[in-house]
Amino acid sequence: MAKDTFFCPKKTLNFRGKIINLSSPVVMGVMNITPDSFYDGGKYRNPIDAINLAGKHLDEGAHILDMGAASSRPGATLIDPQTEQQRLLPALKAVVKQFPDAIVSVDTYHSGTARRALDAGAHMINDISAGNIDPGMYDTVAEYQVPYAIMHMQGTPADMQLHPQYKRLVKEVAAFFSEKTAILKQKGLHDIIIDPGFGFGKTPEQNYKLLASLDFFAITGLPLMVGFSRKSMINKVLHTTPESALNGTTVLNTLALDKGANILRVHDVKEAVEAIKLVTYLHKNA
Repeated sequence: MAKDTFFCPKKTLNFRGKIINLSSPVVMGVMNITPDSFYDGGKYRNPIDAINLAGKHLDEGAHILDMGAASSRPGATLIDPQTEQQRLLPALKAVVKQFPDAIVSVDTYHSGTARRALDAGAHMINDISAGNIDPGMYDTVAEYQVPYAIMHMQGTPADMQLHPQYKRLVKEVAAFFSEKTAILKQKGLHDIIIDPGFGFGKTPEQNYKLLASLDFFAITGLPLMVGFSRKSMINKVLHTTPESALNGTTVLNTLALDKGANILRVHDVKEAVEAIKLVTYLHKNA
């Protein structure tokens, strides 16, 4: 958690009237309403399973639920918005009805899906493509004035891990955010979240270089979200599998918190909440 900065970072997010204070980091619980996600594909495809997972995440301390119906695992092809909405909307509506006080994000790169999800009660859009797949996304989130997470990705999920190359990795990612946020601010959007996109168009070495420089992104003054949960950047180093990568996930979450991460996007909420409590306690008593 960076302490000595020369700017005034944004410390609150407005989720359609529900305010989250980022003075202490928060947890976003992953909810994959998909048949083919890399870790939990097929487990939560019907509304009842989605309600049960949402309840578990909330009980364990999740501040935000992130529901997605399109896998972004390496090699995944883009799906059409109709298929995405058929998967997503029944589960989304059930979760919103069951947990009316919960803050729900929708993970989508289609503006049409974003619009239907927001009309159904979602509070935020999380876009792995930062508007590159569907340029209409910027106007949609600006119209609804909801928090919008933009992630850096080189290519698309189908080809992002084939040959990712950078001349100056950290500066290229920072320049990407600078360009995107300038457009969004011009459109009047107030709440922008940046995500460096660990595992999205980066080799393991590039992922760790990005993590080592994570505090550089504090210069943007924007909330910083990270997602390491059970990813190959852990498994390729520790020779684990997604199923056995919880400990590695917690280690990377802890390192990211110490470098200023504001939002941890995870499959395992309890462990992320505990990491935040310990790092926060350390900084209060250092």
